[in-house]
Parts: sequence; structure tokens; C-alpha cells
Amino acid sequence: MIVDERMVTYINSLDEGHTPFLETLEREAKAAHVPIIRREMQSFLKFLMAAFAPRRILEVGSAVGFSALLMCEYAPADCRIVTIENYEKRIPIARENFRKAGREEQITLLPGDAAQILKTLEGPFDFIFMDAAKGQYLHFLPQVLRLMRPGGILVSDNILQEGDLIESRFAVERRDRTIHKRMREYLYELKHNEQLVTSLLPLGDGVAVSTKKTGADR
Repeated sequence: MIVDERMVTYINSLDEGHTPFLETLEREAKAAHVPIIRREMQSFLKFLMAAFAPRRILEVGSAVGFSALLMCEYAPADCRIVTIENYEKRIPIARENFRKAGREEQITLLPGDAAQILKTLEGPFDFIFMDAAKGQYLHFLPQVLRLMRPGGILVSDNILQEGDLIESRFAVERRDRTIHKRMREYLYELKHNEQLVTSLLPLGDGVAVSTKKTGADR
């Protein structure tokens, strides 16, 4: 927890909730211990959909499809979402959830390794949501930048690793040190890349919001 738990509880208590289908899907995912975006991140995504009205959205990391369905619900009615998932057991579950929600025509799920799939996609995308293997964000970034339109938004979730990111690499568990190193490198790149303007926010488990500068593709 990187923000006071009482504050988070209060903020989340003000949330108006979602559609019945999304509420049910969230409960089922939590019961099955499937990681989905936190309530405060859900509210932030809804705000971003309303504020920027993206029509072409790319998501890296589908899980069971909750965040893609949330974005689809609050983005413009004609939006199209491409989402990538590498965990075989979750792919049919996500597809079934898209079907049940009546969104299978709007959401395209691409199964496989995002590092390879990103190379095959054609941009530009208005909005890109990164919520996959945290140690791979840095490797994904060159293709993500290629696919972003100038003025487009990149949201990278879960960047602060429950606060461990501010610790020395020797203070974190040995098994987490590679992810710790790569995430620090990723955040440095987001803040220093000449194509991007980035803000890092202590929301949920940390989120980076980046926009691609106009003229960055020239």
C-alpha cells in the first residue's frame, strides 16, 4: 500500500460503481484470485475515457477482460480495442466475457507474446494501457512508441511494486531484483524520452501517464 489505507477506502466509497455485468465480473475475478485493476485505477480509467474519448485502444495484458470491458463501456460507442494476452488459461475466459457482454465485435483479443505481437500491429492508437509482466515494460516501449499517435496517451499500471521501488535493490527479495531494476529503468526512460511527457502518480500501486509530443514522429 503506497497511499494511506483509510484514504483509499474513503475515496473508493465514493465510487458510483459499474454496470451489473462488470460488478459481477469483478467479484468473480477476486474470488478466483485473478489480478484485476484496483478500484481507484478503475475510476481513473473511466475519467481518461471520458476526457480523451479514444477510439482506437491497445491493451497489453487482458487477464479475464475486465479492464478492456471497462474501457469499452466508458469510451466512445464506436471505439475499437485490441488486447493482448499470453496466459493460455485466461484467453478463453476473456473471450467468453467479451461475448457475454456483447462486445466481441469491438474487442479483438490477440493471444501470444506481446513482444512479438506488437511488432505486427499497425498504428496509430489513441490510447495504450500497459498492464502485463512488469519486467517487460521496458522491452515493449519501442514498439509502443511506434504505435502511439502524437497526442496519444500511454498508461502504465502497477509501477511502484507496493512501494518496493524506492528501496535499494539489495533490500528487496532476490527473486524480485530483476523486475525492480527493469522498472526503475523503464520509469527513467519515460521521464527522459524526448518523445514523451510523463507524470508518475501514487494511485493504486502507482501509475505512469505519458503523452506523445506533437511532431514526435517527424
